[in-house]
Amino acid sequence: MIKNKSNYNKYKFIEKNFYNLRNQICSEFENIENSLSYSSNNNSNIGKFKKKAWKRKPDKGFSSGGGGVMSLMYGRVFEKVGVNISTVMGSFSEEMKNKIPGAKFNPNFYATGISLVAHMHSPLIPAAHFNTRFIRTTKNWFGGGADLTPTYLNKSKSISNFFHKNLKKTCDDYNPKYYPEYKKWCDEYFYLPHRKEKRGLGGIFFDYLEDDFDKDYEFVKDIGQTFLRTYSKIISDKINLSWTNKQKKDQLIKRGRYVEFNLLYDRGTAFGLKTEGNIDAIFMSLPPQVSWK
Repeated sequence: MIKNKSNYNKYKFIEKNFYNLRNQICSEFENIENSLSYSSNNNSNIGKFKKKAWKRKPDKGFSSGGGGVMSLMYGRVFEKVGVNISTVMGSFSEEMKNKIPGAKFNPNFYATGISLVAHMHSPLIPAAHFNTRFIRTTKNWFGGGADLTPTYLNKSKSISNFFHKNLKKTCDDYNPKYYPEYKKWCDEYFYLPHRKEKRGLGGIFFDYLEDDFDKDYEFVKDIGQTFLRTYSKIISDKINLSWTNKQKKDQLIKRGRYVEFNLLYDRGTAFGLKTEGNIDAIFMSLPPQVSWK
């Protein structure tokens, strides 16, 4: 599908960056697992990522459908965290091709990306979502974002300020219009209309970014580093605080909102299912425990 050798090398370079970021994240999160002081609120087992590769069945006319690697960890700090990378290619269905830029008259696609979702034991540490991706049809673009979902939105002002301050700084380094646009997009995207409430404290969300390939790539790479640095600091600040049974119950109810959004509205979930992606990787975002009233 990718006939231009120069472009092929660029795309492979993007894939390599996603692998490197995956390795950084897994290493940092395992270090966090090891740094926890004893607490009766947590499991005694120190978490370690387990990786599992998967392959996508080739579409008609393609020699390969690509695939990816799931990295999952269940630990004493991270109740469940998944870091997935994938590179897939093929041809969109009749239903999908009219919804994807550049695919209406040529349904072939190439997509590579990294996706992370973390659900924490502590209800005092927000759940986290991060992903960045590159998609090629007859158009090329980057997309992604990062956001946090605390148990108590009204008690998370300091976390919100710190998270948004760092995202804004990285965005401003590339374009002062990015942060206000991407923050607004995130607020509107991560919203549950059936409940008339936000999913969390927001962050940034962007898609169809195709201003300048090299600059866009650097921006996406820096957003990954910003997320890792800021979220690790947020965890470290709260890691040894104890919590109550009520707070844990409240967290499980909040996770219900997370599940509702991902199954009803999330674009990544829909994309994965409609391109016959790996089911386990697609539903990696779902928490191990959840509750509804």
